[in-house]
Amino acid sequence: MTLVAGVDSSTQSCKIVIRHAATGAFVRSGRAPHPAGTEVDPAAWWDALLLAIADAGGLADVAAISVAAQQHGMVALDDAGRVIRPALLWNDTRSAPAAAALVAEVGAGEYARRAGSVPVASFTVTKLRWLRDAEPAHAARVAAVALPHDWLGWRLRGFGPAGESPLGPVLTELTTDRSDASGTGYWSPRTGQYDLDLFERALGHSAFLPRVLGPADSPGATAAFPVRSPFPGSQFDGDSGWSAQDTQDTQDTQDHPPTPGSRSEVPAGIVVGAGAGDNAGAALGLGAGAGDVVVSIGTSGTVFAVTDEPAADATGTVAGFADASGLFLPLVATLNAARVLDSIAGLLGVDHTELGRLALRAEPGAGGLVLQPWFEGERTPNLPDATASVFGMTLASTTRPNLARAAFEGLLCGLAEGLDAVRGQGVEAERILLIGGAAQNPALQAIAAQVFDRPIVVPAPGEYVADGAATQAAWALTGERPAWPLALAARPAGDFRPVIRAQYAERARHIR
Repeated sequence: MTLVAGVDSSTQSCKIVIRHAATGAFVRSGRAPHPAGTEVDPAAWWDALLLAIADAGGLADVAAISVAAQQHGMVALDDAGRVIRPALLWNDTRSAPAAAALVAEVGAGEYARRAGSVPVASFTVTKLRWLRDAEPAHAARVAAVALPHDWLGWRLRGFGPAGESPLGPVLTELTTDRSDASGTGYWSPRTGQYDLDLFERALGHSAFLPRVLGPADSPGATAAFPVRSPFPGSQFDGDSGWSAQDTQDTQDTQDHPPTPGSRSEVPAGIVVGAGAGDNAGAALGLGAGAGDVVVSIGTSGTVFAVTDEPAADATGTVAGFADASGLFLPLVATLNAARVLDSIAGLLGVDHTELGRLALRAEPGAGGLVLQPWFEGERTPNLPDATASVFGMTLASTTRPNLARAAFEGLLCGLAEGLDAVRGQGVEAERILLIGGAAQNPALQAIAAQVFDRPIVVPAPGEYVADGAATQAAWALTGERPAWPLALAARPAGDFRPVIRAQYAERARHIR
């Protein structure tokens, strides 16, 4: 059978999933970690991709591959194809003053009209303005600007700095897709064109921008690369925090396992798909359609839907992105998601399972205890310098179960506000697809059913961003979008409790 591969190059790691093109059946997978931090040398992503490929047993039998990746990251290249400085990631908020300056210059309404979104610190355009102001010598060297998935796809096709790639630094071979381009702040989902005035206003001069491909397009094929094996004797041997078996599939169906300590390679001639931003990749992997709203709880939290018309929210709450299918993806993102649970679990000295058990011992509303979970500033609302707060502490309310529940409720209330904003753009929410690692926690499922006023379904654990990329790879290979089945893990019973949202909103109102 024909096999395709999908890659998810996320903030924390690189994951690859290999599936049958016709049925979507899982074959095998691999992964490798990324370094921590809010700025990263893109070479670390490339190394992780090659290691993940080796961990998955190589690509010798794969016909097509596509890469989805974290959005917004600024990969600045010089005219020799070299990375000028570490890429600033979406969660690097040092560009918040630059975002404010750009919005002041252009106007929020005008920015939303021209680019679909009002830029905040996460957007690429703000990072370019920061580079111009903070590192003018680096800014002056910029000959091209790419996003993480653009750069990885370019490297897979054999391009890159001279001496490090078979085909050299051909900047005109950089490509992107609609979904990732729409997160830059200088491409319009409405017109399908770059707004060069917005780009040059940020960077201070013109530069090459990747060609924007359609959902089924392919920019070309892979070039051959050696791949180091992440097995005994490698730098990832030992307690690395990842394994050969992907967490989304329990069956042991690795038909082509790698040989420990061996080397494999990326063969030449594998069709490369257009790629996507991570949220658009997840929507594609889930098969999200009209009436579906996806709530994803990972490093960041996101709320998004697939729509026929583009959004343009002048308040900046909803980003009017494009999707990876040719439609649109109105989206709200929060900086604080699963790590809120990490923080409170650590404070209470428990793991996530016990944190959930504690939370379910408390009544909805946590006895009046409210956690405003802006531990690392916040993107929605746009408060990059905010800190977390706990309200309603009394001798009666300050208990371990109430604090545990307040963590879940605070995280979910922020996302519920995002759902309100998306619905305010005319989106009909008939059901909520709850995804991300935290979504498998029974306590989060139960509390989500009390926070959201729409039916919730929890898809089976999966790497849906990578699955979306694999879907796109199959699309590029065959010319037809595949329709793979979606397995569900849970359908929490509806149990809406208005007190949770009401007390959260009352506390939030006083500090915004």
